[in-house]
Amino acid sequence: MASITLGGNPIHTSGELPKVGTKLSDFKLVKTDLSIATLGDFAGKKLVLNIFPSIDTGTCAASVRKFNESASNLKNTNVLCISRDLPFAQKRFCGAEGLDNVINLSDFPEGSFGKTNGLEITDGPLSGLHSRAIIVVDENGIITHTEQVPEIADEPNYEAALAVL
Repeated sequence: MASITLGGNPIHTSGELPKVGTKLSDFKLVKTDLSIATLGDFAGKKLVLNIFPSIDTGTCAASVRKFNESASNLKNTNVLCISRDLPFAQKRFCGAEGLDNVINLSDFPEGSFGKTNGLEITDGPLSGLHSRAIIVVDENGIITHTEQVPEIADEPNYEAALAVL
């Protein structure tokens, strides 16, 4: 279990992020058109997984904007923005913001992606949502970088994530 903070108050996750050098577990996440995305759908691509509690918070929205800006310059790379938000909220946000370089994926209704990868917040007011984290994966599905952001209100280290691509 990871210990993180929300506004300086300690909260916990269901586990630890997967280790660098291991293969990312397959997943089934819901796209904004309600179809299912799996890891296999991105075979042969590098992935940046931008994981966060909710698109309707300032820091989460900022991370989606920042990665959308960066994604336009990335070769053979997809940026997946993953939260427990309903796909409709993800689609509304990106549509209103004109963001089309990232792929929004929802871990609703079960949250199995968050549970499998140790991301589910287990206590506090955001219990059941995902912690803020980054996972970078190479073309073979091997994890090359992870970051568990220690304070949920803080943005991730974009430069460190992008540097491993």
